[in-house]
Amino acid sequence: MGRILVPLAMLTTLASLVSAGIEISKPAKGAVLTAGDAIEVKWDFAGSGPGETDLTTYQVFLCAGPNDPGNANTITYPITTSGNFAQGGTSVQGKIPTTVGGNTPSNAYYVKIIAAGSKGGTYTVFSDRFSYKGMTGSFSAAFTSAMSSVKDTTGPSAVDTTVKDQADVSNVADAEYEVEYTMQTGATRYAPMQPVPPTKITAKQAKPLYPTSSVKIATAALPIPSVQTTLTQSQTHKVTSMENTVAAAPMPSDDMAKFLRRWED
Repeated sequence: MGRILVPLAMLTTLASLVSAGIEISKPAKGAVLTAGDAIEVKWDFAGSGPGETDLTTYQVFLCAGPNDPGNANTITYPITTSGNFAQGGTSVQGKIPTTVGGNTPSNAYYVKIIAAGSKGGTYTVFSDRFSYKGMTGSFSAAFTSAMSSVKDTTGPSAVDTTVKDQADVSNVADAEYEVEYTMQTGATRYAPMQPVPPTKITAKQAKPLYPTSSVKIATAALPIPSVQTTLTQSQTHKVTSMENTVAAAPMPSDDMAKFLRRWED
C-alpha cells in the first residue's frame, strides 16, 4: 500500500503547484449590485495561468460592454490602480459613481484585473457578468447595440502575455510594442525600438517623429504613477568595433613646441 500512497502524495503536491491563475469569485455571476454602495472584488489563485509569485502589481477596473475588451463601446472605471501582490490580500473595495452607466441591459458589467508579470508582460482576467440597480446614468444606443452580442453571464476570456523565461523578454508580446504608449494599460508598458541614427544628415528641415500631444499643467499634487515598468523593444542593429593599433604621434619639436612651452610658466 505504501508504494501506492507515495506516488499519490507526489501527484497531490504537483497538482497544487500547477494550480495557479486568478479566478474572480466576487461579484458573483448574475449578481445585482446597488449603485452608490462600495463594490468588493475578491479573487482566488486557482485554475491555470501565472501564479502569485509570477506576478507583481495589479490594477482593478469596473467595465461595462461586450466581451471584446477593445470594443469602442466598452466603459472602464478604475477601482484601484496601485495593488501589489507582495502585500498579500485577495480582495479590494472601491466606490463607483452612480453616473458611470445605466441599469439596463442586464448583466452589462464585469470586473477586469490587469496583473504585471514579474519577468515582463501582463496577465488580464475578467469576472462573470453582473448588473446594477440605481444607476443614474444611461447607456448610449450604440452601447446597447454592441451588447446584443452578449447572450449569457460569461465575461471575456483571460489574456496572458507574461514572460515565462527571462530569455524570452526580447520576444515577448511583439504586438504590445505596436500599441501606442498612451493607449496601453497596466503597470508594465512597452516602448518601441529606439531608431538608429543615420550615417549622413539628409534632412533639410526638422520634423517630429510622432504627432504632438496635449499637455495639462498640474495645479495640485498628482497621484502616484501607476506605471511601474517600461520595457523597450530590443535593438536589432549591431555595431562592431576594433582597437586602433597605430601609435600616438610624438610631441612637436619645432616652433610649435616653443609655443606650447610658453604656457608652462
